[in-house]
Amino acid sequence: MKRSKRYKEIEEKIEKGKEYMLDEAVSLIKQLANARFDETVELAMRLGVDPRHADQMVRGTVALPNGTGKKVRILVLAKGDKVKEAEDAGADYTGLEDYVEKIQKGWLDFDVVVATPDVMSIVGRLGKVLGPHGLMPNPKSGTVTMDVARAVQEIKAGKIDFRVDKTGIIHSGIGKASFGEDQLIENIKVFVNTIIKMKPSSAKGTYLRSVSLSTTMGPGIFLDRNYNTYSI
Repeated sequence: MKRSKRYKEIEEKIEKGKEYMLDEAVSLIKQLANARFDETVELAMRLGVDPRHADQMVRGTVALPNGTGKKVRILVLAKGDKVKEAEDAGADYTGLEDYVEKIQKGWLDFDVVVATPDVMSIVGRLGKVLGPHGLMPNPKSGTVTMDVARAVQEIKAGKIDFRVDKTGIIHSGIGKASFGEDQLIENIKVFVNTIIKMKPSSAKGTYLRSVSLSTTMGPGIFLDRNYNTYSI
């Protein structure tokens, strides 16, 4: 892959093969984030699991204490009093039939969909549209619930969902380059610690095979994999 001069210059400042301590890596990542916009700081974890087996699927949600730094657009599909409840909680779009029709026609200007259980028979029509984009409401991620106000507030505050992909990797944005070092470190610790606690009992061998930190426009920095590094 052809890399830009800027990328190569950044890459030269990272010691190949080294696993950096967390505070050292965060300090370095902030120094190297020199794009003309506020880059997202991303974490990638390669796990020693085989997602083809249901008992080794690692999936869940985590509330990042300092948020993600990203404005999240939330669509709540509901009816009756739940529409007003979602609006009051700060949802960007609320309703049902009109939005279902818009989505069927290709509208996807939102980041998260929350739905109440009583409308899932209608929302189910959107599976082929929302599913491929990872936007389908799911009870396991807390996006199918009658408590729409709480769901909206948690998502706005920094709650994100994660899922290991078919290659055994979990990838997520955990903040912005403009965050303070302490904010990034706290978010990373909470995220990684959550994944560690979810280690499947059927997973054999090394669980954290690699943990790397990067920015939107930069190369990855490998982190120390010692569990104690991420203790809270």
